[in-house]
Amino acid sequence: MTDLSRYRNIGIFAHVDAGKTTTTERILKLTGKIHKIGEVHDGAATTDFMVQEQERGITIQSAATTCFWKDHRFNIIDTPGHVDFTIEVYRSLKVLDGGIGVFCGSGGVEPQSETNWRYANDSKVSRIIYVNKLDRIGADFFRVVKQVEDVLGAVPVVMTLPIGCEDQFSGVIDLLTRKAWIWDDSGDPMKYEIKDVPADMADEVETWREKLIDQVADQDDDVMEKYLGGEEPTIDEIKHCIRKGTINLSFFPTYCGSSFKNKGVQLVLDGVVDYLPNPTEVNPQPETDIEGNPTGELALVDPTRPLRALVFKIMDDRFGALNFIRIYSGKLKKGDTLLNTYTGKTERVGRMVEMHADDRSEIETAQAGDIVALIGLKNVQTGHTLCDPDKPATLEPMVFPDPVISVAITPKDKGSNEKMGIALGKMVQEDPSFHVETDEESGETILKGMGELHLDIKVDILKRTHNVEVNVGKPQVAYRETITRRVEDEYTHKKQSGGSGQYGKINYIIEPLEPGSGFIFESVVVGGNVPREYWPAIEKGFKSMLDKGTLAGFPCLDFKVTLTDGAFHAVDSSAIAFEIAAKAAFRQSIPKAGPQLLEPIMKVDTFTPDANVGDVIGDLNRRRGMIKSQDAGVTGVRVKADVPLSEMFGYIGDLRTMTSGRGQFSMEFSHYLPCPKNVADEVIKEVAERNKNK
Repeated sequence: MTDLSRYRNIGIFAHVDAGKTTTTERILKLTGKIHKIGEVHDGAATTDFMVQEQERGITIQSAATTCFWKDHRFNIIDTPGHVDFTIEVYRSLKVLDGGIGVFCGSGGVEPQSETNWRYANDSKVSRIIYVNKLDRIGADFFRVVKQVEDVLGAVPVVMTLPIGCEDQFSGVIDLLTRKAWIWDDSGDPMKYEIKDVPADMADEVETWREKLIDQVADQDDDVMEKYLGGEEPTIDEIKHCIRKGTINLSFFPTYCGSSFKNKGVQLVLDGVVDYLPNPTEVNPQPETDIEGNPTGELALVDPTRPLRALVFKIMDDRFGALNFIRIYSGKLKKGDTLLNTYTGKTERVGRMVEMHADDRSEIETAQAGDIVALIGLKNVQTGHTLCDPDKPATLEPMVFPDPVISVAITPKDKGSNEKMGIALGKMVQEDPSFHVETDEESGETILKGMGELHLDIKVDILKRTHNVEVNVGKPQVAYRETITRRVEDEYTHKKQSGGSGQYGKINYIIEPLEPGSGFIFESVVVGGNVPREYWPAIEKGFKSMLDKGTLAGFPCLDFKVTLTDGAFHAVDSSAIAFEIAAKAAFRQSIPKAGPQLLEPIMKVDTFTPDANVGDVIGDLNRRRGMIKSQDAGVTGVRVKADVPLSEMFGYIGDLRTMTSGRGQFSMEFSHYLPCPKNVADEVIKEVAERNKNK
């Protein structure tokens, strides 16, 4: 049996361009997994194996790999940094036990780092921090440590100090052992010497070491007592305290280095072994029954318990769909039959593989704590639980955000329709934040996603991977509708045409709710005027109309329907009659309730050089943006604003023009707000035109 205490399931996550993938490459080199380092900027990184990733120099989908360091097995997931692919980070964090948060030494805590940090907090994932790129101009380790405190509200515990900075960066000092690790300039990570601390840094090292012990000693009463009595704890005692505090999220051990220059990565790997939890030290996933009600049981990480595994990613490749699973408990053998609790169907494990980016090695068995991929499962999607058919249980499912942007596509070649349908089916299975719909009236295929880049990559995958050329329409914003007034109304549905008729009368109140409340239905009917068995049909009737509001056909949200009274007929009333009455009531009353168009507002985070701040802020104001804050950094200014999505199309081009190519931005969905009347009128007119031309 494998010793689970030697397992580390970890993810590497950060803002785009902070050096995650480069760090992963260095880890693979140091652990002997690869012999030649591939560089992101050459399109040769091991874990960036999609053509689109190699061309753009960004990570799009999370990649899994396994390697060994000091007799410990690391299952590593390299996640994307770009905001449009945050979903990949979210679902990877759901199955990880620990993480390495990588921050750029000059860029500091950037927008996407904040989002990923928030996701990691939500998933309660223990992390160590690695401040990378200290060889860069403008790099400042201590500034980034301060930002971690101020921006993320986290407590960093500094474990290593940099020796020199920018082009003088030569190594790091390990505060626990008071030893300096100094690398030569050959670029070989193995060519280093461990020396005494440079004399000019001795005082600084003692100050930071004292601070380290201060921060961690309270994790153990005996160590605290010893320390307060003036006795210095041993290195093992300090490590025990750091491990305990890291696992319970009290603080985050913080390292520094330069992955590109191969300096400092070994200490980060030691930190993963010393301080990040093994699978048995993490709070176990709660189990639910098939209906989603908690059973009170926990999926303890234990090979002897019944099998529980979560599908956290699906990837299509030339051998069929690869289903990445994290096994929480039990054992899995090739040929086993598993129950998918979501579909209620069983699946047979045909082939099981251990992944190294896009290479794989066949394995016969896997057990609790492992991350493996299964080939040949039929009806499995991200977030499904696979378990022992005799002892079923469901793990907490994943929740994915709704898309905010859509484009219409049509194949250039009429014969490619079926091919496109099959390709899109596979892509939807791989990415839960990507939706595909068919417009019933025009027959067009609508792609929905998290941002322009997200949809751009999807169209590119259609073309390159699946050989389907498509024409792409103008991006459309996912507007919503709501109401602003309370309306009391009634509706009678009556149909008499020989044989049994249809009859259903309802009296109801429709009223607006707070943003984010969704739709609520309530019945306060007393005395049986509308028998209780018809209430669900009335609710179903209203619910079925939510997708198409009366203003411009966008989904309608944040209102409540209260059924107050009504009437029924002993012979002619039926569930269907009341459902039809509710649908007609929606169409009749929503226009009276002051319908209003809502637009998605994006949280926009723009980085600009000092000289262009005025232009950038002026431009965001023109886009109806609300400026939230301006933070001056060493290399420029970060401007945070809330801006309507409809005003952000093509923004990257304008920003580059204004800042001579040096500006960057990221955005993510924040909330919905009412549209100004002139914008709403324009949208409604546009929708009417589109419908007329169909």
